[in-house]
Amino acid sequence: MSINFIDRVGEWNPQLFRELKGRLKPFNVLFAVVSSLLLQLVVFLFQLREYPGEEYSLIGSYCRLSPILQQQEQQLYQQQSLLNQKLSNYRQIKLSDSSIITNLEAQIQQVDTQLSHLRDQLSKGLCPAGEIDWQMWWRDHWEYTFLAFSVIFIFTLLIAGTYLLISDLAKEEQRGTLNFIRLSPQTETSILTGKMLGVPSLIYLFVLTAIPLHFWAGHSANIASSYILSYYAVIIACCGFFYSAALLFGLVSRWFSSFQPWLGSGGVLLFLFMTMIMASSSYSNDFNNPGAWFRFFSPWDITNYLFPNLFRMYNGSPLEIWQFFYLPIGKNLASLVGFYLLNFGICSYGLWQAVKRNLRNPQTTILSKGQSYLFLAFTQLMFVGLTLQKTEPRAELVMYMLVVINAAFIFGLILILSPVRQNIQDWARYRHQNNRNQSLWQDLVWGEKSPAILAIAINLVIAVTPVIIWMAIASENPEISYFGKTKALLAVALSISLMLIYASIAQLMLLMKNQKRYVWAVLTIIAAISLPPIILSVLGLEPYKNPAVWLFSTFPWAGIEKSSMTTIFMALLADFTVVALLNWKLNKQVQVLGESASKALLAGR
Repeated sequence: MSINFIDRVGEWNPQLFRELKGRLKPFNVLFAVVSSLLLQLVVFLFQLREYPGEEYSLIGSYCRLSPILQQQEQQLYQQQSLLNQKLSNYRQIKLSDSSIITNLEAQIQQVDTQLSHLRDQLSKGLCPAGEIDWQMWWRDHWEYTFLAFSVIFIFTLLIAGTYLLISDLAKEEQRGTLNFIRLSPQTETSILTGKMLGVPSLIYLFVLTAIPLHFWAGHSANIASSYILSYYAVIIACCGFFYSAALLFGLVSRWFSSFQPWLGSGGVLLFLFMTMIMASSSYSNDFNNPGAWFRFFSPWDITNYLFPNLFRMYNGSPLEIWQFFYLPIGKNLASLVGFYLLNFGICSYGLWQAVKRNLRNPQTTILSKGQSYLFLAFTQLMFVGLTLQKTEPRAELVMYMLVVINAAFIFGLILILSPVRQNIQDWARYRHQNNRNQSLWQDLVWGEKSPAILAIAINLVIAVTPVIIWMAIASENPEISYFGKTKALLAVALSISLMLIYASIAQLMLLMKNQKRYVWAVLTIIAAISLPPIILSVLGLEPYKNPAVWLFSTFPWAGIEKSSMTTIFMALLADFTVVALLNWKLNKQVQVLGESASKALLAGR
C-alpha cells in the first residue's frame, strides 16, 4: 500500500518521490511511530504523578472540603482579630469590671484552640475520596497534556525540520547531486515542494501520530475546536516560513560546509527561546513598536493568546488589545489568526521567490533589485502600522528602532545586491547588445548585473520614509524635537550619505580578483563603521565639546545638536563629494573591465 502511494506521488512530483523513497523505509517509519507513541505515554504518565490517592491532602486544590475549611479558618482569624481589638480597647479605658476582660480572654483562648485544631486538621488531614473533584482534576490533566504537546510540536517541527532541510542541501552539494537537480526538467516549484514535503517526512509522521491524542486532550480540557484548529493553521504557516528560510540559507551559505545545519537550527532555537521569554514576561508585552514585528514570526504569542494557561498570564494576552493602523485586530480571533497567516504567507512567498532564483543560478544575487524594493516597502508598511495605535508608543524608542533595524536591512542589501566582478564585467561588455531599448538609468535601477549604488539609494529613500513620517507625527515631542525639525532632517541626510559611501566601498571591494572578496568587503565596511568613533573616543574628542568632528564620523547625529547649520551643510557636502569620487572611481573600473573583456574576446577570435 505504501509502495503504491509513493508511486502515485512520483507521478505528481518526482523530487518528492525521490525524497520519500529514500526516507520512508520500514525501520524508519516504525522508529518514528514507536518514538511518538512512547513520548505520548511518557507525557501522559508524567501528568499522572499528581494523581489524588488515598493520602490526598485536605488543602489540595481538588479537594471540595478545602475551600470550606479555609473559609472557616478565615472567619476564625477575623473573630480572633475582633476579640483582640475589644480586649485592647477595654484595657486602655481601665474598665473596673474585670469579669468582662476575663470573659474576652476566655473567648480568645477558645478561638485560638479552634484555630490550632483547624490548622492541624488542614496540614495533616486527608481528603475523603468522595470529596475529590475528579472532573476538575481530569480537565486540568488533559490541559497539561495538551499544552505539553503544543510546545513539543513547535520545537520539533521548527528545529528538527530546519536542521534536516539544511543538512540535506549540504549533503547534496558535497555529493554533487544538487547540480543534477538544477539541470533536471522539473520546475523550481516542483523541486522545492518535494524538498519541503519529503525531507522532514519522518518529522511529519512523528507529529501526525501524536495529533489524535493532542486534539482529544484539548477537547477533554474544554478548549474550543476553533482554537485548536487555529493553532494548527498557524503552526503550518510558521513551518512554511522557517522551511523556506532554511532552504534559502542552505543555498547561499555553502562555505559553512558541514556546520550549516547546526548554525541554522541553532539560530532557530535561539530565536524561539528569546521570543518565549518575551511572550512569558509581563515586561515585554508591548506590540506598539517596530521591533514587535519580529515577534509575529514566532508562534509563542499567538499560542499564549489561544491558550492563556500556557504561561500562566491571568491578565490576558497583550495581543487582545493590539492594534494595526488603529484597527483592533486582537479583539477577534479570526482577524488575529488571519493577520498571522497573511504575514507568514507574504514573507514565505518572498523567501520562496529568492530560493527559486538561487536554485537555478547560484552565482546570481539573492534578491533582484525589484524584489529588494518590495521587501523594504513591505517592512516599512509593517513598522508604520505597528506604531499607529491608541496606546501611543515612546517616540524615542520608535525612532531608535527604526534607525537600527533599517540600518541593518540596508547593510544586508548592500551585500546582497552588489554584483561581483564577473557579473559587472559581463554587464559592461554586453549592456548595449542585450538591452538595446533600455536606458542606462533603467539598467541601474532594474538590471541584474549592473552596479547596485542607485538601487541602494532607492532603498534608502524607502527606509527613511517612515522615519520622516514619525518625525512629523511626533514633532512636538521633546525627545524628537530637542534639536529642531531641520537638524533632524539633516541628520537623516547625513545618514543617507554615509550609507551610500559604504555601498560604494563595498561595490569597489567586490570588483577585486580575490576569491574572498565578500570577506574583504564585510571587513572593510566593519572597519569603516567602527574605527572613526573609536579613534575619536581614544583622542578624547567628545561630541558635546567637538561636535564638528563627529559630523564626519559613523554617528553624525551625536554632533548635530551643538553644531551650526553652516557646519552641518559643509559636512553633508563633504560626504556627497566622497560619494561622487567613489562612484567616479567605480565607473572607471567598470569601463576598464569592459574594455579588457572586449579585447580578450577579440584576441580569442
